[in-house]
Amino acid sequence: MPLPSSFWVDEMATAFVVHQGPNHPSFSVAPQVPDSIYYRLPQAAESLFGFSEISYRLPSVFLMGLALFFIARLAARLIAPEAAWFAAFACLSMRGFNDQAADARPYALGTCLVAASLLFLIRWLDADHWWDAALFVLCAALVWRVHLLFWPFYIVLALYALIRLLRHETRNGWFPTLVIFALLGLALIPVLLDALHLFRQATAHVIVALPTFRDLRVSLKFGLILICGLGAFALGRWFRWPRVHTFSISTLGSVSSSLVLIAAWWLIQPLALFAVSRVTGSSMFVARYLYIGLPGAALAATLAASYFIPPGLWKPLTLAFAVGALLMLGQWSQLWPVHHGSDWRLAAQTIDEWAARDPGIPVLCPSPFIEARPPVWQPAYPLPGFLYSHLPVYPFRGKAYLVPFDDSPEAERYVTSLAEGPIPASGRFLIYGGSGSVRYWRNWFSVRPEFSTWHRERLGPFGDVVVELFERPGRII
Repeated sequence: MPLPSSFWVDEMATAFVVHQGPNHPSFSVAPQVPDSIYYRLPQAAESLFGFSEISYRLPSVFLMGLALFFIARLAARLIAPEAAWFAAFACLSMRGFNDQAADARPYALGTCLVAASLLFLIRWLDADHWWDAALFVLCAALVWRVHLLFWPFYIVLALYALIRLLRHETRNGWFPTLVIFALLGLALIPVLLDALHLFRQATAHVIVALPTFRDLRVSLKFGLILICGLGAFALGRWFRWPRVHTFSISTLGSVSSSLVLIAAWWLIQPLALFAVSRVTGSSMFVARYLYIGLPGAALAATLAASYFIPPGLWKPLTLAFAVGALLMLGQWSQLWPVHHGSDWRLAAQTIDEWAARDPGIPVLCPSPFIEARPPVWQPAYPLPGFLYSHLPVYPFRGKAYLVPFDDSPEAERYVTSLAEGPIPASGRFLIYGGSGSVRYWRNWFSVRPEFSTWHRERLGPFGDVVVELFERPGRII
């Protein structure tokens, strides 16, 4: 249902990559943006179904469905055959997991490849079939090519394989395992070189503050794990279910390796990005960069419940869990809920309506991208360009004046020239962009004496997108 809603900023950047190509010169300021194999999917979707929010998001819907299948198979192997559906609905009980399925961004592809890599690795370690090894190397080699901040996942793979080898829980010995991981390493060398080069520029792309320990705690989804574990325990006591011995002594080694894998998948992505952010001072701790660890949290919740759920009760409890997740997360007050709290489409349509009545109305457009700073930004920044990739996606009539992401002496001089020239001549202007940038320039104009008597009005609402109208008293169309 959210698929037809407006793109948010990064999804409009996806459209820019598809339409302009990854080698567009404006990406020199942010070379990491087009550096993903993901963009071939919306490109293919557009060629089949045309350009629309729905067509761009359909690949993510398919990929998250496939990811759920892989995660369910992993739950059946690692925890209990009856736990597959429970793990699937544990995933669907997390907003971050559902978000990926309606997002024209790389995260659904990353989650799908991560789950597939782990499944094929387990199958290869269990049965020593060469095709499982080949599929493992292929999927794992693609993970880092989806997003450069997915690198902690390789720690999960190495740790699990090492535990299996040390416990002699595989038909493969050290040599074939090392060969397979060496092939994976060779496949990742080009990505490693790119990542090291981009790491030197990391501070220029920081979009969030350094994470706190509270941020880390929230990211680890302890609430879901406690609800499933304590909930199953309480039900077991209330209904006097027989004590569950999920794993016997004879399979204790397998239990240990399963626990390692689930814990690593759950913990390593957030812990690694948290540690690197704190050590380097450049925050990489963004919620969507942690999405690939969410299935690990779902499996941890399923494992916690498995100690108290008898085999015959998995299906009814899973059904009850599924209904509860749907009731809690469903946006029942809206027939067509929005995917993201940014309605750029409606905001642009509103500007276009004003421009239809007042052709040439000045529209100040602060860039939504942090890289839009001097000297890269300039008043004559060539369009189309990445820093203003939202403008061609949702176009509007009127005269757009390009403003940088945040304040600077160069920005002050440019906006001052507008305040002394085209804006008074028009008698009306709009400021259009993200709420923080628009708020700054709204206040900047409001305190200038020549605009103190102008009428000011916020149009909308458009979520965290803001359109401010300034109008000289007595201005009549």
